[in-house]
Amino acid sequence: MDQPLIGREALSSGALTRGRLRWNYRAQHPRVYVAKGAEPTLWSNTVAAWLWTERRSVIAGRAAAALHGARWVDASTPIEVIAAHGRPRPGVIVREERLGADEVARVGELPVTTPARTAFDLARHLPRDRAVQHLDALAAATGVTAADALVLAERYRGARGTRRARVALHLMDGGAQSPRETSLRLLLIDAGLPAPRTQIRVADGHREAFIDMGYDEPMVGLDYEGAHHATIRGQYVYDIGRAEFIERQGWIDLRVVAEHSRQFILHRVHEAFGRRGWTPPPSSTPRS
Repeated sequence: MDQPLIGREALSSGALTRGRLRWNYRAQHPRVYVAKGAEPTLWSNTVAAWLWTERRSVIAGRAAAALHGARWVDASTPIEVIAAHGRPRPGVIVREERLGADEVARVGELPVTTPARTAFDLARHLPRDRAVQHLDALAAATGVTAADALVLAERYRGARGTRRARVALHLMDGGAQSPRETSLRLLLIDAGLPAPRTQIRVADGHREAFIDMGYDEPMVGLDYEGAHHATIRGQYVYDIGRAEFIERQGWIDLRVVAEHSRQFILHRVHEAFGRRGWTPPPSSTPRS
């Protein structure tokens, strides 16, 4: 029995004896037990938090995003639930908020905020950059759009954080394939540049490649490269051919790594614009 359980239920059903419960399980929350030695996961922590609320809560926020398939949610992330307030618990954030029946879905046995409500909550409860990273991942997993979540911003116009939510939602882009790509895109926007288009397809009729983000008119793109691009030999060899192919199609593709500073990245971008004789128009994307 690897899944968290309510002790009294396991005893009354005969699934466990008191001795087995005492020796083989530990209390994660009052009345809620997990097997000793079991590696905590986001799923097990989510189930445990829901059981602690006596199954009366709805999973929300980052845990809800993960249940909908969003990536990049760490196992140690606090579990957010919408419920009547109880006593605070380590690892659990309880929000006492209004929640419409059309804002709740089910993932297995768990009640979870819908992708639109999840996006709305991420956008208003998290700092902008972290919110956009999770929003991008949620959009990639579910197809939810800013317009879907902004309907709820109108429904709950006076809710805390709604103004902040509108900013983050307007920055959401499901084309980002990692938090680092989101951060790179926000860096460009915060520097006053127009929002770049993401996942730009480059093809010649026989072969294709995708640039993480870029600007179509000057044909300037940017690719964020994680450590695996340098440490995995097959990836390194592939990247050489890919770079040559993209260049042959007329693109300047700037490769960005973690060690590059903001100043250096922007210098390279503007230098590439200068080579193409292109002046970027003013950005209309909200930044704060």
